[in-house]
Amino acid sequence: MIPNADVFFLPADGGEQRLCLFHAPAGAPRSRVLYVHPFAEEMNKSRRMAALACRALAEAGHAVLQIDLRGCGDSSADFGDASWADWQADVRLGLAELERRVPAPAAPLWLWSLRAGALLAAADWGRPVNHLVWQPMASGKLALQQFLRLKLAAEMAGGASKGLMDQLKAELAAGRPVEIAGYGLGAALAAGLEAARFAPAGTPSRVEWLEVSTREDAALTPVSQQTVQAWRDAGWAVRPQLVQGPGFWATSEIEVAPALIARTVEALA
Repeated sequence: MIPNADVFFLPADGGEQRLCLFHAPAGAPRSRVLYVHPFAEEMNKSRRMAALACRALAEAGHAVLQIDLRGCGDSSADFGDASWADWQADVRLGLAELERRVPAPAAPLWLWSLRAGALLAAADWGRPVNHLVWQPMASGKLALQQFLRLKLAAEMAGGASKGLMDQLKAELAAGRPVEIAGYGLGAALAAGLEAARFAPAGTPSRVEWLEVSTREDAALTPVSQQTVQAWRDAGWAVRPQLVQGPGFWATSEIEVAPALIARTVEALA
C-alpha cells in the first residue's frame, strides 16, 4: 500500500470497477495529473517508479490520480477482454474523477504517460490538456510488434519459431486472441494498438518529453526527433530532455531512475 494515497474503486460501465489511487497535494493544487500506465508487463515493472513519482509530485503540490485500465492490475475483467476503446473510456473516466475531486479550473490538467501509454493519451479529450511523457512510443504498430516478439523469443528457445509472427498476425486478423508472455491479447485491443500513433490532437498546449539513457552522450533517436517536430508544427510547446537512468520498464529486476523523478517535478514546476 502506498502511504498517503486514497485507494478506491471507481464505478465503470457494465457494473465494473477500476482501481484508482489518488495522491492529494500538499496545499492548493498547482496542477491535476492523470497517470496513463504502459502496456502489459511494463505496467508491473514500472509500478515502483510510478509510485515514487506520484509521491514526489504530490509533495510538490500536484494532485495525481492513478487508474488501472480495464483488464489491468486489480480492475475488472481480464486483459484479453479489454479493447482500445475500453481504455479510451477509462482515460475519460479518470479525467472526470480528477476534475470532480479537484474542482480547480486554474490548476491545469496533465496526462502523464509511459511508453505505449503515450499512444493512448494522444487524443482529443474535449478539454485542454498538457502532456508529460516518459519514453513515449511513436507507433502502435511498433509497440504491437515488440509485444508479439516476446512469443517469438520464447518459441525460438524451443526451436519452433518459423512463420510464427505471420501465424500470430493471422490469428488476430481473424478476430481470435493469442497468448503472449502470460497475457491473452484480444483482437480488438491489438487492432487499436496497431492503429495508434503518438500524434498531436486537441488544443495545443505543453509537452514535457522525458527519456532516460545509461549513456552520458545520449541523444533523441531520429524517430523521436521527427515526432517532436510534428508536435511543434501542430502548435504545441515541446521540451524534450534526456536524463540518466535505466530502462526500468523492461529490466529483469525492479529498478528506479531518481533523476527522472527529480526532472519530472522540475518540468511541472
